[in-house]
Amino acid sequence: MRTRVKFCGLTRLDDIETAVALGVDAVGLVFHPASPRAVEVEQAARLVEALPAFVSAVGLFVDAEAERVRAVLERVALDALQFHGAEPPAYCRGFGRPWIKAIAVRAGVDLAVEARRYAGARSLLFDTYDPALAGGTGRCFDWGLVPAPQARRGILAGGLTAANVAAAIRQLRPHAVDVSGGIERAKGLKEPDKMTDFMKGVRDGDQS
Repeated sequence: MRTRVKFCGLTRLDDIETAVALGVDAVGLVFHPASPRAVEVEQAARLVEALPAFVSAVGLFVDAEAERVRAVLERVALDALQFHGAEPPAYCRGFGRPWIKAIAVRAGVDLAVEARRYAGARSLLFDTYDPALAGGTGRCFDWGLVPAPQARRGILAGGLTAANVAAAIRQLRPHAVDVSGGIERAKGLKEPDKMTDFMKGVRDGDQS
């Protein structure tokens, strides 16, 4: 089984082209204005238009007004939505797109309960808890907090780099991994060598 890969927080056409050449399964575009990786709607539309078939475009939102999400969808051909805030299931279901729900993992959060609550999600994304940030912390969490049944359908995020992604895959065997800061030279600016090394790390994990 091959671990799927999503590169998130892309802002430039060059980085899209590199990601595609390396064989990523999905790219993430951030529509949260507070993020240093946020993209404008027209910018996002150009990035998505550069994607070939079978590479998915995922739009990331954090507690956005529903009208804001719909306005983005009118202009940007997103394949899936990723929600990183406190969005309830009914909200997540309301846009006619496959969706992913991010869960901030920490002791006391029952991921089996969250999986039942967000049963309509294509996958849960497991990220590092931070009281001030909705993702993008650059820090790992305790992977042992993710039960095997949730890991098999889940997306692992939070502080992944070329140096640790193989170990993460060996331990959890997640459906997919999601990386942003771990492949950057600056926020929103990806580094081709780091992108290449990350994909090698995924392959090493899969082969172990």
